[in-house]
Amino acid sequence: MDLKLLLISTLLGVFCCGNAQKEGNECINANAKFCGECIQAGAKCGWCKDPDFLKQGETVSTRCDELQSLIKRGCDDAMIENPHGEQKTLKNKKVTHRRKGAEKLKPEDITQIQPQKLSLTLRSGEPQSFELKFKRAEDYPIDLYYLMDLSYSMKDDLENVKNLGTSLMLEMSKITSDFRIGFGSFVEKTVMPYISTTPAKLLNPCTGDQNCTSPFSYKNVLKLTSDGKKFNTLVGQQHISGNLDSPEGGFDAIMQVAVCGDHIGWRNVTRLLVFSTDAGFHFAGDGKLGGIVLPNDGKCHLENNIYTMSHYYDYPSIAHLVQKLSDNNIQTIFAVTEEFQPVYQELKNLIPKSAVGTLSANSSNVINLIIDAYNSLSSEVILENSKLPEGVTIAYTSRCKNGVVSEGESGRRCSNISIGDEVMFTISVTSKGCPKQGKPEIIKIKPLGFTEEVEIILNFICECECNKDGIKKSPLCHLGNGTYECGACKCNEGRVGRKCECSSNDVATEDMDRTCRKDNGTDICSNNGDCVCGTCECKKRDNPEERYSGQYCDCDNFNCDRSGNKLCGGHGHCECRVCICDPMWTESACDCSLDNSTCMASNKQICNGRGLCECGTCKCTDPKFQGPTCETCPTCPGVCTEHKECVQCRAFGTGEKKDTCERDCSYFNLIKVKDKLPQPNDASYPVMHCKERDANDCWFYYTYAVNNNTEKEVHVVDKLDCPDGPDIIPIVAGVVAGIVLIGLALLLIWKLLMIIHDRREFAKFEKEKMNAKWDTGENPIYKSAVTTVVNPKYEGK
Repeated sequence: MDLKLLLISTLLGVFCCGNAQKEGNECINANAKFCGECIQAGAKCGWCKDPDFLKQGETVSTRCDELQSLIKRGCDDAMIENPHGEQKTLKNKKVTHRRKGAEKLKPEDITQIQPQKLSLTLRSGEPQSFELKFKRAEDYPIDLYYLMDLSYSMKDDLENVKNLGTSLMLEMSKITSDFRIGFGSFVEKTVMPYISTTPAKLLNPCTGDQNCTSPFSYKNVLKLTSDGKKFNTLVGQQHISGNLDSPEGGFDAIMQVAVCGDHIGWRNVTRLLVFSTDAGFHFAGDGKLGGIVLPNDGKCHLENNIYTMSHYYDYPSIAHLVQKLSDNNIQTIFAVTEEFQPVYQELKNLIPKSAVGTLSANSSNVINLIIDAYNSLSSEVILENSKLPEGVTIAYTSRCKNGVVSEGESGRRCSNISIGDEVMFTISVTSKGCPKQGKPEIIKIKPLGFTEEVEIILNFICECECNKDGIKKSPLCHLGNGTYECGACKCNEGRVGRKCECSSNDVATEDMDRTCRKDNGTDICSNNGDCVCGTCECKKRDNPEERYSGQYCDCDNFNCDRSGNKLCGGHGHCECRVCICDPMWTESACDCSLDNSTCMASNKQICNGRGLCECGTCKCTDPKFQGPTCETCPTCPGVCTEHKECVQCRAFGTGEKKDTCERDCSYFNLIKVKDKLPQPNDASYPVMHCKERDANDCWFYYTYAVNNNTEKEVHVVDKLDCPDGPDIIPIVAGVVAGIVLIGLALLLIWKLLMIIHDRREFAKFEKEKMNAKWDTGENPIYKSAVTTVVNPKYEGK
């Protein structure tokens, strides 16, 4: 097999086994040829530098493995190269505890972030974490630059801004004793079609009798100053200008304010830029309308405080502005009219640490707008980091006020921070591999809108300590064809083999292959490896715990006998397909224990004198006895009574042991059945049937047995057999029915008696009536019902 075929077979092996390799550990998958490669594979990887560690047929890369696996394979802990990262704090000035009115400090003497500088040594895959503290200092200096649109539509606004200096000074004195204010204005690029370039319009772009100043792009009117009256005076001298289109050239002005720090007078303090307008904005690409195609260069072009390159460079893009504002720690407040609120809200979402306020029609509310926006911006801290080196990642966890913990992107920020509050961030930096150069890198982390930052020097562990002791051109590496380091040869270019004994040009020849065939057979390295320099280098298995070895890769550590689905029964290890048993274990699968202690009965007899101890298990010779020590007799008298209370409490939750059931009665397996219990003929072991009665005169039925696995098991019928009690409903119904029937019977009897009595009385009455025969004239008490009265005055007429 020539070198090409060897490479093809290797590639096929990589493609075929790629998915499976992913399932193995990262150390094995790295296929490391020297120690430095190994430790870059992952934080769990170690390199065994013991010269005698490798077995015959094992490749150099098998020196690289997880620590526990290396120790298990016989590498002494002291011979394992496993470096760890570290961190050192280089500057750790405490945050400033200062109250308003206290001794005045220079801005550079105020500290709001701790620590300020540290060094991290990174091992691949091993994170290094540190705590970052942020405290919003009291009475912190503020620089505020007011950038105003002076197009004609802002005429009435200018009148209100003329007194802004002293008024804003007064309000800001409630927040800080060190406040400075500056002023700048902008209109538009001084080319068509943004303005009219006719001579008359260049002098006065306004119509009618309006007196306006010549158009300009951006003008720095007043450098930052603590003199509010000077602000009022200079702003009072400003005049409105004009342009043709609606959007303004504000982005040009913002860029110059951000990058012209010396002209503006920015200090390393809180920097606020108030951008006031009642119109939209031009951005990158719009300059083409005026024939301007050069992208904005992001540099300062102020001469005599006037932007002179507006006709030469295009408007900046939003991303460009974001970068420059962030680089210069400027927080932007957009004071715009209600009409353009949606536009600037979208812009705010693209610019970190910015705010939008609604400007009244004549800017009369500008002071309240600035104060509210400042409070909103200063109450939130957002961490950002500079560009990370290749392979380096960073993670943030914030611990804000009221114990709020956030991770991921939310872990970069804390909100609702008041003056004097402290918040903590846990920052974790991780490297994967080493940068190409391997040199130290510097990254910086800072809160957006603040000038303070944390400088982090990143050092990378790319080589092992033992690499320093490497011997170049070592005689151990075949006539000096390699460097002997960390227990192995690191071959020079063009040399291969464990000892660098071969040239890569003649790595595979027929003569060399012959020495890789066992007993002059046809299989090279038993089909379990590749012949390199006349020596078999065994293939790796998908499972990193499984390995081929031997002169011809004819041995392995995974094809030994198994017991209980465990290699060598879990009581030995496999060497060249033969189990090497641990002490006190024997047989081909190491599943036979030579320890008799497990057969010792409570009476100190082996198997209770009723059996033989074989492989740590009793073989009972008396069929009545069972169990691990032949002490259990399921069919002996008294078994049912012995287990009655435990069966009762576990099956039904009753009985004397119901409170201690879990403690006293967990020695058997309980199996509930519906009706039929196991019968003696159903099992290959004795089964005892039991019938017991509880305190309520209910019977319960169960069986007790010790199965073939020496486990005690109880089958119990899941329902109690209780005597039938009186049927209450029929009794009650009968009583009620009886009472009703008796009542009805009594009523009928009473009624019958009354009828009889009435008939007797009526008959008696009829009889007496028949006996009464007197005449009305003879009746002595008879009186006629007719009375005759004679009128004496009647004369018969």
